[in-house]
Amino acid sequence: MGSPSAQINAYDLSFKVLLIGDSGVGKSSLLHTFISASLDHLTPTIGVDFKIKQLTIGGKRLKLTIWDTAGQERFRSLTSSYYRGTQGIILVYDVTRRETFTNLLDVWASEVELYLTDQDCVKMLVGNKVDKESERAVSREDGIALANKLGSLFLECSAKTRENVEKCFEELAIKIMEVPSFLEERSTVVKRNILRQKQEGQAQQSGGCCS
Repeated sequence: MGSPSAQINAYDLSFKVLLIGDSGVGKSSLLHTFISASLDHLTPTIGVDFKIKQLTIGGKRLKLTIWDTAGQERFRSLTSSYYRGTQGIILVYDVTRRETFTNLLDVWASEVELYLTDQDCVKMLVGNKVDKESERAVSREDGIALANKLGSLFLECSAKTRENVEKCFEELAIKIMEVPSFLEERSTVVKRNILRQKQEGQAQQSGGCCS
């Protein structure tokens, strides 16, 4: 069995993804559906929460650290710092609640512009709860139009039925992998870790330090 540090570094690329949008649009449900098969005992996110998912795409082992932010206004100042170092952002709205859709442009897109530190960050617009088709208040065409305006990818999905949930995160990861600067960042980190491990090994071989 390998050492804990070896297991932690058992991936080729590591990306940070942020889920944003109004409270109740299903951000936590999307994340939990992607991570596991259960949606039991979900409660509203207080401040921020995060989950880690490892997957393999195109022969590359990826580690996604996915941050789930609270949509309530009182937590907004808490979440601003979590934009730092983000490679992917998923903007979520509820297809049955029109205001959650308009708020993405009026509120959340402005926040992204204000706090995002890397302009290469890949954005994806996600319309959740398509299982409630009879209650739909936002058309697919409206979603596509907003995605074009934001310069983002677009998908409709359902955390309840799992429709397109995995596709949402996987397509985002694939697009992030196409950004050269993000791959260079990871390459630098890997080289730094290898160098540190070599130095630690040499120190151990020399019998440690003496006073």
